[in-house]
Amino acid sequence: MRRWLYCDVNNVASVGLLAVRLMMGAAFILHGWPKIQNPMGWLPATNPTPAVFQALAAVAEFGGGIALILGLLTRVAAAGLAITMAVAMFTFHFPQKHSFVTMDGPSWELAGIYFACSIMLLFSGPGRFSLDALLFGNPRDGAAARTPLP
Repeated sequence: MRRWLYCDVNNVASVGLLAVRLMMGAAFILHGWPKIQNPMGWLPATNPTPAVFQALAAVAEFGGGIALILGLLTRVAAAGLAITMAVAMFTFHFPQKHSFVTMDGPSWELAGIYFACSIMLLFSGPGRFSLDALLFGNPRDGAAARTPLP
């Protein structure tokens, strides 16, 4: 389990992962804050999404944003965010026929980028500059085991 939560990457890659985690985490906190205020009913009453799924999305965005910034349980948070963004694309953007990028209307660009970054963090982990590295790294040398994931 420890190796799944954290595997080591070099310092240069860790700086890039830190930058992605900080920016993405801050954005998700801001997106999730209004949702977490009313987690079971942030969508309009006409939307058929069950309240429990609204709550899961609110927690994934707000809690996941905090987790990304801290680099704590990063892969778990990234999985939740990837699922949330996939649901947003497949249940909202694609049925509405939103384009990928547009200058004058809704698009699925942001959800797609967040999805891709979440997948990247799911597979790469948080990098060395994270609580995951501190908690789940190799206790003998202060870094994670150098063995890559299978």
